[in-house]
Amino acid sequence: MTATRGERTPEEGARPDLRAALEAILMVVDEPVTEVALAQVLERPRQEVAATLRELSAEYTAQGRGFDLREVAGGWRFYTRPECAPAVERFVTDGQQARLTTAALETLAVVAYRQPVSRAKVSAIRGVNSDGVMRTLTLRGLIEEAGQDPETNAHLYRTTTYFLERLGINSLDELPDLAPFLPDDVPDDILEDDRT
Repeated sequence: MTATRGERTPEEGARPDLRAALEAILMVVDEPVTEVALAQVLERPRQEVAATLRELSAEYTAQGRGFDLREVAGGWRFYTRPECAPAVERFVTDGQQARLTTAALETLAVVAYRQPVSRAKVSAIRGVNSDGVMRTLTLRGLIEEAGQDPETNAHLYRTTTYFLERLGINSLDELPDLAPFLPDDVPDDILEDDRT
């Protein structure tokens, strides 16, 4: 029995539609995801996942969507179409005049005092997922990538010269000492000064 697109065959049971599942996963990734990883998570054959990704990519192009599904660096990810980039840039730039949220200020402080630091470490220190805030700070030019951790291959982040400019300081050495502002029960690994 052959199912039309979007229908489930009896063998598939209650599994979600492959196309919808791929779209949902790819909406939340910030790095390209391999076909093998997607196939494993969705418990589907790699060839089926690869074919579906290519179908989706072709459909988005044919429909003239504002986003594109591309195979880059050995994986798949959504990207803004080049012709839509000016609108996205205007949107992002207009938002730069807004004040930073408390979450953004906390995240920026962690990066400033612990740099170079991975997103995972920032999230661990803050106790919440900081991926979205890290993206916002990167878009605003306050932090930037600083290579990869040799042990984990995680992307590392540091503050930018624009950050120093906005704070009116010449170097990170001018940041105030944190120790007087921390509670007495802070674990030693958080107090370590990893600044370079």
